[in-house]
Amino acid sequence: QVQLVESGGGLVQAGGSLRLSCAASESFFSINAMAWYRQAPGKQRELVAGITSTYSTNYADSVKGRFTISRDNAKKMVYLQMNKLKPEDAAVYYCASGPFNSPRSWGQGTQVTVSS
Repeated sequence: QVQLVESGGGLVQAGGSLRLSCAASESFFSINAMAWYRQAPGKQRELVAGITSTYSTNYADSVKGRFTISRDNAKKMVYLQMNKLKPEDAAVYYCASGPFNSPRSWGQGTQVTVSS
């Protein structure tokens, strides 16, 4: 079982930035796709950004141009740089490992709160 531990969430004003980090305990980290999802109260969990083993990335339309996903295979880390945050970005953000449409492992989540 892969363990994923997120960090970096918090409270930020609208227009501000946060950087989320996800540490993975997995021997074959480099060959797995990784992604960030989020879930706001009363809403379904949604894919925010994903990065494949070959560093291809994809983003939800709502975050394109503002968020950047990256990975460091040597450190088994995945990052989500979030800029120009909006109140609607507030959610619990989850790191996930595996195919984007059916991740195999999930982190416990980190709360992002954006004040207007």
